[in-house]
Amino acid sequence: MGDLGERHAVAGADDVVSVVMAAARLVMGMSARALAEVDESLSLPQLRTLVALEGCGPVKLVELADVLGVNPSTALRAVARLESTGLVDRRTNPDSRREVVLSLTPRGEELAKKVLAHRRREVEKLVEGVPAQVRTGLVDGLCALLAAAGDRSIAVPGTAEEFRRTVL
Repeated sequence: MGDLGERHAVAGADDVVSVVMAAARLVMGMSARALAEVDESLSLPQLRTLVALEGCGPVKLVELADVLGVNPSTALRAVARLESTGLVDRRTNPDSRREVVLSLTPRGEELAKKVLAHRRREVEKLVEGVPAQVRTGLVDGLCALLAAAGDRSIAVPGTAEEFRRTVL
């Protein structure tokens, strides 16, 4: 693929795959550092569960599993671990006693927000190094990638200010 600064008139699928995989490794590293800085006892999948709950609010187990793209028993195991550490609250749905409603405890919400804020600061530092004329294309490309992924656990606010209100 060549030097990272090299421009391509039309990026081939292999180039896009390679760059997206490298960016994913970068983001995973930032997530791991943020998690270690705030609470190293959680795993990245547990953090993903916390962030999903933070984004979708009180939710049924089946809906959380759908958002995470896992089966309900896998989601239940993750929730049980988080519940045992006081980060997630699991209650019977008052409207249907057979259903369980999940939500973050205040401590879980605080932890999710701290990790997201730490990760945001790292991303802000990276973005500062991207030339202004490249940023629009970067936003367009990443939004198209997120839309293609259809990952409901990832909310993309319309503006940076809206993002700050929801995360910070």
